[in-house]
Amino acid sequence: MSYPLEGVRVLELGQIIAGTYGNQVLSDLGAEVIKVETPEGDLGRIPSVAPYRGLSALFLTFNRNKKSIVINLKTEPGRALFHDLVKVSDVVVDNFRPGVLERLQIDYGTLSRVNPRIIQCSVTGFGATGAYKDYPALDLIIQAISGHMAITGEPGRPPVRVGIPLADMSGGIYSCKGILAALYARERTGRGQRVEISMFDAMLNLLSYIATLWLTDGVLPRPPGSAHEYTVPWQAFEAKDGHVVVATRQDNFWRKLCGVLGEPGLAEDPRFATNADRVANRETLVPRLEQIFRTRSVAEWLERLRAAGVPAAPVNNLDGAFAEPPVAERGMIVEYDHPDVGKVRLPGNPIKMTDIPATPSQAAPRLGEHTDAVLRGLLSLSPERIAQLRQQGAIK
Repeated sequence: MSYPLEGVRVLELGQIIAGTYGNQVLSDLGAEVIKVETPEGDLGRIPSVAPYRGLSALFLTFNRNKKSIVINLKTEPGRALFHDLVKVSDVVVDNFRPGVLERLQIDYGTLSRVNPRIIQCSVTGFGATGAYKDYPALDLIIQAISGHMAITGEPGRPPVRVGIPLADMSGGIYSCKGILAALYARERTGRGQRVEISMFDAMLNLLSYIATLWLTDGVLPRPPGSAHEYTVPWQAFEAKDGHVVVATRQDNFWRKLCGVLGEPGLAEDPRFATNADRVANRETLVPRLEQIFRTRSVAEWLERLRAAGVPAAPVNNLDGAFAEPPVAERGMIVEYDHPDVGKVRLPGNPIKMTDIPATPSQAAPRLGEHTDAVLRGLLSLSPERIAQLRQQGAIK
């Protein structure tokens, strides 16, 4: 068995999350990903960014299965060296601000002359052109301006940021998709192309049907908390020792829920007979359900709800989430040994395929760990030439 992207080589100029996450997915699928770092290194290496034993958990997470080389692209020998690597690579990924690629002479126009088959993917905040092209592309900024924070949280409360760096990760997710599409297109055309991902665009796309309702009918959503504007009950309820969610869009689930709650009369009440009725009478129904759910523990409710076939789940902390059976069954924890911090455990690749082995688990690299090996192996540079480049400040 082999990985589906074996033989694909990616040069990663990206930093933090938006420019690295998509490439981590590619590396999990077998691509050779070479981080081309500045002498100072990826900003994601800074220990204050999710500190873990003196290193950055962020960097350890998004850079497994990658190699690291250091090239100073501000020097002429460094740029020439990078161009030589482009000749033997398939993809270049960055998340620089617009204009940086042109200043460094590594824009798509330049690189496509070096290698017409090269695919260049840039992840930006708002695109390479337009009124907002120079705005800072930070996760919080994109979450706020894209409307996500306005629909997240409890009604009547201040806006809430999604608990993960969703805007950054959306840039990575869509860059991975774009790169795979460009690789497939190249099989037919023989040519590479430029792929551009705007984090703002990605987050607008993730608004899905909520955006459709606004764009077509002017329906302005409000933050629903754990509830659903168009389904009742579909939310978290407080139990004796935690919270449990139930999702009963279909009326047959509603009737089953009433049986579990010991309230068959609720199912017969015309105010709650259909989902539309329950939505219209939410303010009457939900407080009654809240009162009932407080009478038992989460485990007691889950046993009864699942036995009756009612969709339900605990509201887990991470300890509960990673203790759930599918985690082990589907290999969703991978481990690697890092030379500086020892064993690192992190989430695995959710893409499971019949013809590939488990997720590879090589440690996130030290800064410049593979510089000499990559230059020898890919460009056949001699030790003397590598030493000369180092003396010139082109590599570290």
